[in-house]
Amino acid sequence: MTEEAAQPRSNPAPVSDRTVLLIVAAYAAAFIAFGLAVDGPAEVARGLAAIVISRDTLLTDYFGIGGIGAGCVNAGLLTLCACFVYHRAGAKMTGSAVACLFLVLGFALFGKNLLNIWPIVIGVALYARFRGEAFSTHINTAFFGVALAPIFSEILFSGSLAPAVSVPLAIGTGLAIGFVLAPAAAQLFKAHMGHSLYNMGFTAGLVGTLVVALYKSYGFVPNPVFVWTTGNNVLLGTFLGLLFASMVAIGFWFDRRVPAGLKKVIAASGQSPTDFIALAGIGPTLANMGICGAIGMAYIVAVGGELNGPVIGAIFTIVGFAAFGKHPRNIVPIMLGVFLGSLAKPWNIDDPSILLAALFGTTLAPIAGRFGWHWGVVAGFIHSSAALTVGPVHAGLNLYNNGFAAGIVASVLVPVIIAIQTRTKPVAAAQEPLDTAAARGEK
Repeated sequence: MTEEAAQPRSNPAPVSDRTVLLIVAAYAAAFIAFGLAVDGPAEVARGLAAIVISRDTLLTDYFGIGGIGAGCVNAGLLTLCACFVYHRAGAKMTGSAVACLFLVLGFALFGKNLLNIWPIVIGVALYARFRGEAFSTHINTAFFGVALAPIFSEILFSGSLAPAVSVPLAIGTGLAIGFVLAPAAAQLFKAHMGHSLYNMGFTAGLVGTLVVALYKSYGFVPNPVFVWTTGNNVLLGTFLGLLFASMVAIGFWFDRRVPAGLKKVIAASGQSPTDFIALAGIGPTLANMGICGAIGMAYIVAVGGELNGPVIGAIFTIVGFAAFGKHPRNIVPIMLGVFLGSLAKPWNIDDPSILLAALFGTTLAPIAGRFGWHWGVVAGFIHSSAALTVGPVHAGLNLYNNGFAAGIVASVLVPVIIAIQTRTKPVAAAQEPLDTAAARGEK
C-alpha cells in the first residue's frame, strides 16, 4: 500500500445512485421481514387485503386495520415498488429522493397502500409527458404528491356510489390531482421560501381543500376516521432502535470521518434545498438520519406517547428529511415549542394530534436553523395550534396535514422575523439560487 493510499480521505468518493437506492431498499426489506416475523404469512395476507380496501383518512392506523405485520409489510412492499420506479426512471438519488422514499415507507403505515397511490403517480407522469420532459425530473413530485392518495380510496370505496361511477371517478380524480401538483408546488414554494420542508404538504393541503369543496358541493361528505393502536412500545421500540443504530453504523462503514461530516450538516440552516448527501456524503447523512430518528423516538417515549403506525410514520419523516434539511440542532427547538404549546393550551402532550405535531412540525426546522433556536421555539408553539385546526378544510384527506399547517405558519412568520431582524442587523437573503428540482416543486 502506498503512502497516499494509507492516508484517510478528507472527501470520500461519492456513492452511486444504485448504492443509495439499495440502502433504502434494504430498510424496506427490513420492514417486510419484521412484519412476517410478527404475524406470519397467512395473517399478513389477510391484513393486507383489509388495508387495501380500507378508508385512509386521518387518522387510520394500519396496525389497527390489518395488524402490525400487515402494516409493516405494506410499508416495505410499497417502498420497494417505489424504488423500482426510481430505478427504471433513472432518477438521481439526491437527499430529496431519499426523503421522498422514506416518506413512502413511513406513510404506508397509515394512509398509503399498494393500491391507492398509483393514479396520482401516473397523473404526474402524464404531466411530464405533456411538458415533453423526462418523468425522472418529476418523480419526487409524484411520490411526495401521494399525500392525497386517501381521496382515491374514499371515492373508490364509497358506499354511496355505484361501482360503475366510483371506479372511473376515483381514477379520474387521482389522475387530475397528479397532473396539477407539479405546477402548483413550484408556485407555492415561493410563499415560504424553503422554510417549510414539506412543500408538497402545503400544496396538497390547498389542492385537497379544493377537491373536497368540489365534492361536498355535490353532497359527497367524507366521514371522519380515527384508528389509533396502543400497547406495542417495547416491540416497536426495539425494532426502531435497531434500525437507527444500523444507520449510524453503516454511516461509519461508508466514511470513518462521520463526525467531521456531521459538523457540516449541523452547521447548515436546512433551508430548502439543502442536500446533505451532496454536502457531506452518504456516511454522515446516514448517521444524521439515525440520530434524528432516535431523537424522535426518545421524545415519544419521554412524554408517555404510543408507538404505532402514524407515530412511526412521523418518525420516519424526520429520518427521511435528515437527508434533506433536518438535523438535531434545528429540530429540537421545534419540538420544544410544540411541547410548551401543550402546557399552555387545553390539551395534553400525549394526545395523538399533539404527538404528531411535535414530530411532523419539524418541517419548520429551517426557521430554527436560519434565525436561531428561539424562533424555532416560537414556530413550534404556533404550529401546535395551527396543526389542530386546518384538518377539517380537507376532511383529513391530505396525509400531510402538518405540512399544510406549517406552510401557512412559515409563510406568515418568516416575513415577520425578517422585518424584526432587519431593524437591528441585516439578514441573509433567501437561499438562492434554487435548484431545478425545487423550481419544479419536488420538495
